[in-house]
Amino acid sequence: MKAVGILIILMIMISGDGLRSAGIEMNITVDAASPNPAPQQGELAIIVNKSNPNRNISLAELKEYFLAERSHWSGGAKVRVVMREPGRPEREAVLNVIYRMNEKEFTSYFLAKKFTGEVVEGQEPRPKNSTPDVIKFISYVPGAIGYVRADEVDASVNVLRIGGLAPGDPGYMIKL
Repeated sequence: MKAVGILIILMIMISGDGLRSAGIEMNITVDAASPNPAPQQGELAIIVNKSNPNRNISLAELKEYFLAERSHWSGGAKVRVVMREPGRPEREAVLNVIYRMNEKEFTSYFLAKKFTGEVVEGQEPRPKNSTPDVIKFISYVPGAIGYVRADEVDASVNVLRIGGLAPGDPGYMIKL
């Protein structure tokens, strides 16, 4: 059935040249949207340990975890945020989209939290120098959460949907 549809479209496109020469314009758009879009290279995936029961959280919840305002997952595991080191484009994107801060504001925020005792040692985000380091940490630590480029995710971690959207879905917000 698909083949017949493709043949009809091809015939229309071929005959469209003849119609165009007669002064008739045809604009045909074929929507090849997949039910499972592939992640785009410029998107970041929020990843968690395989044991984490969460598969979908809101952007507001994600922000609470990253800001250390929520210290435990609904399953009871302690939240451990992992980030790339300063200067990485992935980190800049997360600071802009999730934290809504720049690097200086981020540093000041966590220094103030530590000073007031709202965050104890180990609750602030931990920097990692490479994507494999981020993935490895998250795959070993049950409450860990972090981010990597969507096209670099492997099977050792789970990708969280944010507001029902995953990397590759139209409207996904966490991009470089």
